Amino acid sequence: MNSHGQYEQQVVWAVVGTDIGPLLLAATQDGLVNVVFHATDAVRDKALDRLASRLGSEPVEAPDSPLLAEPIRQMTAYFAGERRAFELPLDWSLISGFNRQVLRELASGVPYGAVVGYGDLAGRVGQPRAAQAVGVAMGSNPLPVVVPCHRVVESDGGIGGFGGGLETKRKLLALEGVLPEPLF
Repeated sequence: MNSHGQYEQQVVWAVVGTDIGPLLLAATQDGLVNVVFHATDAVRDKALDRLASRLGSEPVEAPDSPLLAEPIRQMTAYFAGERRAFELPLDWSLISGFNRQVLRELASGVPYGAVVGYGDLAGRVGQPRAAQAVGVAMGSNPLPVVVPCHRVVESDGGIGGFGGGLETKRKLLALEGVLPEPLF
């Protein structure tokens, strides 16, 4: 236990270069716990401070950790077009309640190359009028790309919002064949 009475768990992290910019991947013994877009030094430091306070342990940079080996391998294969589904243990400890329920449904029920509307996803978890709450859940997703919030779009065909930025969402959807690649 630490001085706050929390059980400490080892948190390891690494930054991985991808086609959408650097991603911070963090893992615990339970699995991948966090993916952070645009992991510049400032973004990385803020994310690591947040992880330390939420998990009760100072994250350790460990790109060669066995806890990160498979997440890094699968992320690299995904961006190379060689992997369509992530098969990783996930640590859901950064999210709970309705948000966790929605994200678990998204992870298991919306495959590569498919999209779902916010309202449709709300209906899948038994809350058909909770489209806006689904949007909040997408914005609080601690595991983007792996838990594919980029696959959630507006019912009128609009792309919707995205914590990683709309250009990142477009690139992910293009990678999966949902949108055409930009011409320039």
